[in-house]
This record gives sequence, C-alpha cells and structure tokens, in this order.
Amino acid sequence: MYSWSDDTSDWYGKAKYSYGSSGAEKRTEAAARAASYGPRTYEKKAGPNEKIIDPRKRVRSESRNPLIIAVDVTGSMASWPAQIFDRLPLLYNTLTQYREDLEICFAAIGDAACDQWPLQVTSFASGYDLEQLLGALYGEGGGGDAPESYGLFAQWVGTHVEAPNAEDAPFLIVFGDIHMHARIPAGQIQHYLGDQAGDVDAIQAWNRVCERWNTWFLRRPGGKAGDVVDQMWGRAIGAQKVFHIQDEERAVDYAMGLIARAWGHFGDFQDNMRARHDEHKVATLSAPIAMLCPRCGGPIPAHVAGMFTCQYCGTTLKI
Repeated sequence: MYSWSDDTSDWYGKAKYSYGSSGAEKRTEAAARAASYGPRTYEKKAGPNEKIIDPRKRVRSESRNPLIIAVDVTGSMASWPAQIFDRLPLLYNTLTQYREDLEICFAAIGDAACDQWPLQVTSFASGYDLEQLLGALYGEGGGGDAPESYGLFAQWVGTHVEAPNAEDAPFLIVFGDIHMHARIPAGQIQHYLGDQAGDVDAIQAWNRVCERWNTWFLRRPGGKAGDVVDQMWGRAIGAQKVFHIQDEERAVDYAMGLIARAWGHFGDFQDNMRARHDEHKVATLSAPIAMLCPRCGGPIPAHVAGMFTCQYCGTTLKI
C-alpha cells in the first residue's frame, strides 16, 4: 500500500493529507530510487545478509535525530518485521517531515541460547537505503523457553553505538512480547559482539542504555498489565515506558505517534491517521498516547484539567 512517493491519493481514509515541505528533497530522491528498482518484494530467505547484520561492527550516526527500532523475531513475533517493512515508507516519510535529518538503525532480536543469529543489527541510514537494511534481517524463530536475548541487544547499544550529535535523548523503540534472560553470559558477549567482558546483568545494561536513549518497550497485545514481563521491563527502562499495544496491525502507528507527540507534531500525525483510517480508529489509537507525558512517558490521569506536573520528570503541561 505505502510507497516512497509523496502521493497519498491511494490512502484508504476519506480525509486528505499532504506531507510538509521539510524533508521533501529526500523523499523525492527515495521515490525516484524506488521507481528505478521496481515494485517492492517479499522474498523468502534461508537466513540474514550477514555482511549487513553482523553485531560485531560499531555503528555511528552524525544525525541530531537518530532512531533505533528493534523487533523481537522469535516465534509468533516473526511477522512483525514484515509489517514494519510494509510500512517503512510511511514511517520514514512521516517522521522526516518533522526532522529531515532522521536516520534509522534496525535490529532483530532472538535467543542466543538456541538461535544461529540471535542479534542482527544494521547501520544507520535514511531514505531508500533503509529498504536494503531492513530486508537483510531474518526472523529465525527462537526456542522453547520464554525469555529472549533483549539484554544482549542492550549491551550492543551500550558498547557499539555512537550518536554524538543527538538532540536530547533519541528514541529507541523495542517491539516485543516477553521478558529477557536475566544475565548476559560472557561467552555470548565475546562470541556475538566480539568483546571481552564478564557476565553482565541485563537490567543494568538497559539502565545504562536509558541514560542516553529515550527507550520504549511496545508490548504485543495479549499480555496482562503488571505481570512478570511488565515488572522486568519496568526495572529495565521504567514502568512508564512499557506501552501495551492494543492493535497489533497498528504497531508502527503507535511508534510514530509516540515520536510525533514528543517532537510536538501530534496533531499532524492524527491528520495523517485520518487519511488512512476512520475517526474511531484514530481516537482509539491516539487516546493512550495523549495521556502520556511527551517528554518521559509518565502517565497523565484522565481527570486532570489545566496545568499538570509530571511526577517522573517534572515537566509542567497544560492539559
């Protein structure tokens, strides 16, 4: 459905939407490259492109607005990369009109206890280059135990990623549905990341990541609020950053909404949604995002009106 073109005339919704002028040059370039390569394809693969996804590499973004998107690709989660791939032009075109120097890094998270490629990561890129990067990832499937290697990914971000020019704390969004292995064995760190280190506490690895990245766990529908998964992620990144998705097919919209709200463009994002969905869908998706502090994700009580001070970050908002 979604192409790299600025043309939104084939969107399903009744409302009209036009992208802003910011980032137009990059979107035009991406559309031209996409046209030269022909229709988008979804090829079946036997594995990832190891030259692109090797987690031993170190990546760096010079952008003021880098973004990391990580997806759990184990078991039933393996369909999410395809959904994100399908909506990649929408994601990039929407966010780049707000901040045109946006660069994105993708990661696929599995289980280092059983997978051959439990951590797959790309470099940062923008525009049509993102097609090749996301297409290099592979949903391997994971194992039979519940926890996955989210901690190994956190260790990689903390030791292999640089974003020296980032404004404030850039976004890092994880799509997942389960908790993590409590410890990252030294052997896994050496084997997959190429680093010499002792065992690492996964919660502490995430705590360190959150010092530099605005980190969110977007949890797949089906989990119970306050369960062991919420509790572990709450210790890792803060309870207010664990967001329960209500509509799995709108996963990318939730991510875009959170970013648009923090960047001060939530109204435009809602207009974007109206051009793709009916008003009920727009309201259902927008409501939980609107009740979060745009700076830190702290909850805003439904009964609050007027001025509100977030208990987590101290930001004062007019509600």
